[in-house]
Amino acid sequence: MITAILLSAAILIGWNFVSEKFFPTPDKPDVTRTVAAQGGAALPGQPAALPAPGGTTPAAQIIRPIEAVLADGNRIPIETPAINGSINLVGARIDDITLSKYRQTIQKDSPPVRLFAPGGTKAAYFASIGWSAQGIVVPGPTTVWTATGTKLTPTTPVTLNWTNGAGQDFRIEYSIDANYLITAKQTIANMGSAPVAVRSGTYIDRTGKPTDPHEQDSWTIHIGPTGYLDGKSNFTNYGELDDAANKTVAYTAAGWLGFTDKYWLAAVVPAKGEKVSAAFNALPGGAYRAAFARDLVEVAPGKQITTTSRVFAGAKEVSTLSAYQDDQGITRLSNAIDWGWFEFFEVPIFKLLDWLFKQVGNFGVAIMVLTLIIRLLMFPIANRQFGSMAQMRLVQPKMKALQERYKDDKPKMQQELMKLYKDEKINPLAGCLPIVIQIPIFYALYKVLMLTIEMRHQPFILWIKDLSAQDPLHILNLFGLLPFTPPSILSIGILAVILGITMWLQFRLNPQATDPVQQQVFKIMPWLFMFIMAPFAAGLLLYWITNNILSIAQQQWMYRKFPALKAAPTT
Repeated sequence: MITAILLSAAILIGWNFVSEKFFPTPDKPDVTRTVAAQGGAALPGQPAALPAPGGTTPAAQIIRPIEAVLADGNRIPIETPAINGSINLVGARIDDITLSKYRQTIQKDSPPVRLFAPGGTKAAYFASIGWSAQGIVVPGPTTVWTATGTKLTPTTPVTLNWTNGAGQDFRIEYSIDANYLITAKQTIANMGSAPVAVRSGTYIDRTGKPTDPHEQDSWTIHIGPTGYLDGKSNFTNYGELDDAANKTVAYTAAGWLGFTDKYWLAAVVPAKGEKVSAAFNALPGGAYRAAFARDLVEVAPGKQITTTSRVFAGAKEVSTLSAYQDDQGITRLSNAIDWGWFEFFEVPIFKLLDWLFKQVGNFGVAIMVLTLIIRLLMFPIANRQFGSMAQMRLVQPKMKALQERYKDDKPKMQQELMKLYKDEKINPLAGCLPIVIQIPIFYALYKVLMLTIEMRHQPFILWIKDLSAQDPLHILNLFGLLPFTPPSILSIGILAVILGITMWLQFRLNPQATDPVQQQVFKIMPWLFMFIMAPFAAGLLLYWITNNILSIAQQQWMYRKFPALKAAPTT
């Protein structure tokens, strides 16, 4: 049973890696049109006659390199310790965000990760602040705003102004903190002679879906539309939007919503405690929108209305998300990390591992120390397991005799074996308990390595430059000397071989199974697991290897303490 559980868990988790090689996701065609001026999806709950803020008619755009679009000018720079970028004065869009603390690869000269890109580029991705109204002109995607301020930093806010020439003045006051939260105060002042009905909203447009095989939605990690909607965490798929009626999934209440990648999040957030409606939309041209909107309100002559929206654009750092959740009242923002059902167990594992990393300065060493701590906590249980195994070794001659005596009568043999266990006060399942406990620990560590950006690109020693990635030295291509990459299931690295050897040594110290079929299974298992575990993150293999070595050391210590057990026959 335990073997079946371990194999099933390994295969299920490893399916993502295997499927990348044998069942790859087809490459998406280049997206050649953007939603830069797309107005096909109205704000949630908005009358159909009103356009979405930011545009009234679809408009095709010629796709250009990001550098060329940014060089057009009309921009206010953004500069914080965490991000760099700019706000486009044409449309008042936040459409240029790079994350200065994170690189695209482990190479030292690798460029920073780009999150937002302007309309008119291949992977347009941006946030917009907008209005809709009845009977008056509101700012749109081609509106050129006037800026007060030259740079948006944590200490220098920026204000954008525009007037429609009919008595209505519009203003957006942008501010930003030292991390990833941009705050926008939207104001409309009615200087006309009649009241106007307006509504404000905030939205994110994204062109295309992730094409990186490691950035695909799966049962272990959610990639795509997400948020805290209608009182619960929401994990919508792109496909659900494509198949939805009117290409829209609407909600009556929103704490926040946006799009998540493996490590990055872009989300729009209303003011704390504010009641808004929200929706995800699938737009023409392979684009998607996440938006929230407020109710229509009437602004009397000589009056003004101010609303506050927030935009999160950055890395899904656990401490940062938790701080925004606690300090800014952004409900369940930490669930942007898809912890899953075992969040109660995974988060403590992460916090301990992160603390250990900060103490020792090496993430691989932190994993080894974590493994040691877990082994120490499990020491009493492991001793009970060893005692059970030792008892099994001592009674194996009797078990062998029963098998020979009743080899033609299986029910009788099982009955006599149960009687022997009872007489010798042996619980054959007692040795399985530590293995059962290891399963959730292993899964929790797997999720931590897969999900948390704190573990991304963390080196260990020598050739292990990224513990969240697969061991890069594959035996089949002679450690990179041959110019090909083996299929995932055959990409056996050095760590996988060490894992197989340590499992084989550990099984050698365990009592041999009495059933011949089980004997063969346990002989094959170490090498089978070597293949299954090879595509996993190097950090997971390091954890398992360390655990195996500690198990072997503990068993050897027990054999020295009780030499009679070691002398007991094993066949």
